[in-house]
Amino acid sequence: MQVTAQDIKEHIHLAKKGDQKSFSFLLNNFWIDVYSFQLLRTRNENEAEDITIRTFSRAFDKIESYNDEYEFKTWLITISKNIHIDLIRKKQSEVSHKTLQQEDSNIYNVADSTPSAEDNLITEQNLASLLQHIKKLKPHYQEVINLRYFQELSYAEIAKELNEPLNNVKVKLLRAKKLLAEIIHQKKK
Repeated sequence: MQVTAQDIKEHIHLAKKGDQKSFSFLLNNFWIDVYSFQLLRTRNENEAEDITIRTFSRAFDKIESYNDEYEFKTWLITISKNIHIDLIRKKQSEVSHKTLQQEDSNIYNVADSTPSAEDNLITEQNLASLLQHIKKLKPHYQEVINLRYFQELSYAEIAKELNEPLNNVKVKLLRAKKLLAEIIHQKKK
């Protein structure tokens, strides 16, 4: 079935109202465009996929700000390009920071780098706190978080496990991470 410009406009309008099917429609119709654009820029499939996921996450978060005078694809590509530029800047900053840290660590080289009992306790408490936050999510979001981050399955493996399309898994994981971040942020207030 041919997708028309009117179909896209209608789905954007519905997505602005929070319609999940419209989000899926937009993701399915523009995923390849954004992913291909990033694959050409990064020449790395994993990085291109990560940036594409971030692009849709940011676009869906800011869908209300989309202006119909511009092509939706152009808007997505612009978001994607900005995310990629931010990541490059962050990597460059991390490289210079690591270089300074290495110089500092050479000066203050400590023989024992094993975590102390206090470090282990803090790590356990942080993990326990994170698990409590995850339990506040709906079961289908808990499941996708568990499969991706605790069982370390790929998106394709999760799609097979859940018997769902790959793009649905990606959107579900994006939504789960966003909801989890909101829960954690509310807890800090």
